[in-house]
Amino acid sequence: MNLPVIILTGLSGAGKSTALKVFEDLGFISIDGLPPDLIPELVRPFHKQEEVHANGLTLGMDVRQSEFLEKWNRALSGLREIEVEPRIVFVEARSDVLVRRYASTRRPHPLESEDVGLEKALEQERKLLASLRARAELIVDTSDYSIHDLRKFLQEKWRFLREKRFGLRVYLVSFGFKYGPPTEADMVFDLRFLQNPYFDEKLRPLSGKDAPVADFVLGSKTGGEYLKRQLDFLHYLLPLYDQEGRYRLTIAFGCTGGRHRSVAVAEAVFDSLKKSDYGVSLEHRHLELG
Repeated sequence: MNLPVIILTGLSGAGKSTALKVFEDLGFISIDGLPPDLIPELVRPFHKQEEVHANGLTLGMDVRQSEFLEKWNRALSGLREIEVEPRIVFVEARSDVLVRRYASTRRPHPLESEDVGLEKALEQERKLLASLRARAELIVDTSDYSIHDLRKFLQEKWRFLREKRFGLRVYLVSFGFKYGPPTEADMVFDLRFLQNPYFDEKLRPLSGKDAPVADFVLGSKTGGEYLKRQLDFLHYLLPLYDQEGRYRLTIAFGCTGGRHRSVAVAEAVFDSLKKSDYGVSLEHRHLELG
């Protein structure tokens, strides 16, 4: 039986509890606040059963336990002994957003103490969880998400992860610089050099998903040459990341408002990469805002 095991972790206050409930709704058995030491023993009986009436296990972890990283490394070794490779989903948010959330709930951060204030605790937590973040198959930045946005995002991305289980996963994100680039992006490409459809009154109400806008952006000499070189670069680069055992790569394309140029380019890159052997997903983060 290949029951998916998801380790849900990330920054305190970023929305792990909400994310856990989303996986419950997807038919997962979900347990929160689990000490890393107990993970292999919990997974073992499910792994041996022929029939489990669930779509998988989701185990929520935080940094409240002492010697967290050492215990996590032992737990990972224990899982591999029973031939289980967990899939890590990491939830985070910008520090200013986390500070605001803690201020509104008036709850203390797990790492706060008499000598450590909230901002310092957030910094320590980011460092402590850096190795897990690096291994994550999916990073979710909830800074600009409502509960409903987060639910929709996780539902869509889980379907994507389920389709392609192994190998490098590529996440494409279009965005608007006026709203800020995605914090989880490994690469950011600035497309503001391309001719802007916004200044054409007929094209302004449309988006980069519409053919007239895509033709305007990519049909020009500059746009066509850029797309060709961008695709050549990515098709050269992705196999190298895959050979190094990279879990995921997030590539962001930005224009001013995140509605026209970045969307058109991201759609074209998605169409090209999805024909390859890589799992590719696409998110237009600011399309409705631009």
